[in-house]
Amino acid sequence: MKRKKKYENAAWNFQLDNVERYAYWKNAFTKEECEKIIKIAYKKGMTKGLTIGNPKIRSSEICWLYSVDDLDWAFQKVTDIVLNLNKQFFNFDIFGIHEGFQFTNYKSPSGKYGKHVDKLFKGVVRKLSISIQLTDPKKYKGGELYIYDSDKGEVMEQEQGTLIMFPSYTLHEVKPVTKGERNSLVVWVTGKQFK
Repeated sequence: MKRKKKYENAAWNFQLDNVERYAYWKNAFTKEECEKIIKIAYKKGMTKGLTIGNPKIRSSEICWLYSVDDLDWAFQKVTDIVLNLNKQFFNFDIFGIHEGFQFTNYKSPSGKYGKHVDKLFKGVVRKLSISIQLTDPKKYKGGELYIYDSDKGEVMEQEQGTLIMFPSYTLHEVKPVTKGERNSLVVWVTGKQFK
């Protein structure tokens, strides 16, 4: 009688991957704080948002904001939330915000940012990406932020003041704004090289 061959699994995992796809924080900013940020950005002036590679993937205007723009309070709020969410959902080795806040304006009829990742090649090590909804969603249509781990994707919360955070290597997009305009803050949290 022949014995059945025993199939063995050679894998032995040291740890399970507990990194979440995304996390969010409602009311990161109040309505009044969102409006203050928008006002500061428009006062500084906007420029065309650019991309590396395909320029047709993006249609938006941007402005860079820093703590010296009367935004110490906003940087502190974002820092506190990032540290909290990172500890709960990602546990990445992070150390700061080195590119400032990117204020982004998407105008109808076609303001968008097609599918992309925020991770840079031969640049700073972006570990976590953040999108903060500054505009009341009743004031525009379209402009949904989608995060993908399959072909379908998942639409993110659009409530004013909500912060969404996800690993910077995650595929995501902002769908075209079809009515009105949408303002958001984009922030990248940096750290040591992934190992």
